[in-house]
Amino acid sequence: IASVATSFPAGLNSMKARIADTKLALESGADEIDMVISRGKFLEGEYNYTFDEIAAIKQACGKKRLKVILETGELGTYDHVRKASDIAIYAGADFIKTSTGKISPAATMPITLVMLQAIRDYYYKTGIMIGMKPAGGISNAKLAIHYLVMVRETLGEAWLNNHWFRFGASS
Repeated sequence: IASVATSFPAGLNSMKARIADTKLALESGADEIDMVISRGKFLEGEYNYTFDEIAAIKQACGKKRLKVILETGELGTYDHVRKASDIAIYAGADFIKTSTGKISPAATMPITLVMLQAIRDYYYKTGIMIGMKPAGGISNAKLAIHYLVMVRETLGEAWLNNHWFRFGASS
């Protein structure tokens, strides 16, 4: 059971409220929490804040999985996407996710590749697997196959299952 939390989709409430939101979802039976980072703080260069907010939510999650949504459509550059991916991973994300699906562009092949490379580099350094979820804009099987090939070529076959790779395609 997955649940959005942390004042989804904007993520603008206080940390106290976001942690309470997370705990309520977990107490209600969630096995996974989806949080969205505070993009304003990130874009202002407050990277320690971004790290600390993710780490605090991960701590609240305990052993439950945390998916961190970067909302890449607002980050602006590939460098920002890479930095946000690295921060999320090192702060404790079990999964990184492109978007809430509320902002365009959401998932794109180039953005997803940057995020997959961050996962790959972390795996090479630590041996720890991190999941990936491109979300928004993947609307047909042909495009999904392109993403699957990219995952296989970048991360390997071990990621080609729903424990490590998922599509966000609610539409």
